[in-house]
Amino acid sequence: MSRILLLSWEYPPLLVGGLGRHVHALAGALAAAGHEVTVVTRQAPGAPPVEHVEGVRVIRAAEDPPAVDVTGGNLLGWTLAFNHALTRAALRAARGHRYDLVHAHDWLVAHTAVTLRDHLDVPLVATIHATESGRHQGWLPAAHNRTIDDVERWLCAEADRVIVCSEYMRAEVIRLFGVPAERTEVVHNGVDALRWRARPRAVAAARERYAGSDGPLVSLAGRLVYEKGVQHLLAAEPLLRERFPGLRMVIAGDGPYRAELERLAGPAVTFAGFLTGHDLTALMAASDCYVVPSIYEPFGMVALEAAAAGTPVAVAATGGLAEIVEDRVTGVKFPPGDPEALAGAVAGVLADRDHARALAWRARQRVVDDYNWPSIAARTAAVYDSTRPPGSSLLANEPKFLLSGRPGMPMAVPVG
Repeated sequence: MSRILLLSWEYPPLLVGGLGRHVHALAGALAAAGHEVTVVTRQAPGAPPVEHVEGVRVIRAAEDPPAVDVTGGNLLGWTLAFNHALTRAALRAARGHRYDLVHAHDWLVAHTAVTLRDHLDVPLVATIHATESGRHQGWLPAAHNRTIDDVERWLCAEADRVIVCSEYMRAEVIRLFGVPAERTEVVHNGVDALRWRARPRAVAAARERYAGSDGPLVSLAGRLVYEKGVQHLLAAEPLLRERFPGLRMVIAGDGPYRAELERLAGPAVTFAGFLTGHDLTALMAASDCYVVPSIYEPFGMVALEAAAAGTPVAVAATGGLAEIVEDRVTGVKFPPGDPEALAGAVAGVLADRDHARALAWRARQRVVDDYNWPSIAARTAAVYDSTRPPGSSLLANEPKFLLSGRPGMPMAVPVG
């Protein structure tokens, strides 16, 4: 069994997106399998700086004062300060403890990860959940976007193994960062199917709150950013209401794109804000169709969560979504960025309830059989076992801080 140090910029109760839920579930499943797991993460208001929960030791690093403002989406200043705090907390956590491996989740913890790899003299595994290039459809508009791309490349070069969540992402990190194919591993995200079964009373309450008395309920949950494609769902809403006049639509989540999306929305659309726990589960289970209209989606865990809730899903045929949803078997697909096709796919689900129930049943069985967390944890542990000792990486003879080589780009340096 391994002694694992996991690094993540979000972890319950502080959640921003799917990454924090992934790390939380993975840590618990690894601990349940007998591994010794320590998570070092960001301090959440009201959360203790150190605690043992679900078999996992959790260390939370308070942000350095003064707080660093994030303007124009530029996280770099905040990230450097955060990595200083995270590194100190991780080094304190290492006193009196031995670790076999450091596992970093995304670029926001890259500096701490490399510092700990060198300080502890252990292998480094990195999970790349998404890329800056992918989030911007290949266009890196500002200097900070290009620097994030460089840090992602640096983290991939330093890691003994790079884990990705889909074959789509595997191809992306190989193409963008030149990671040798033999150092990449596909380990799908997992879902706790029991966690997503809502209580009947909660489902009824969600239905009463959000659905009209004479029409179906369509929902979406996620961070409100351009690449999630919510604008295409809103463009499809009038087309759906032509066929289903009583249709209601709920958008759950928050983000920088929310105000613009609210301006695009019709009167039948409700913006529910950021929902968690039973509220989100109940909304999914109360819906007649759950839609994932993403333009860019490395995996699409939310589609599996909706399936676990027993709801038929309609997804854009892009990225990991195209891999995890089998068209007309476990859900329906439509071309990304096409509101008319989206409306047609959703209408097919809403019009044929027997077909919709069959889709939902098969999808939930697929989640239970193929995406359960014990299996995902076992696959992750197998990646740990495959890591080489420090110094034997395929890139061991290359400069440690080799980035893209673009002139004028700031170099990434480990902190500590």
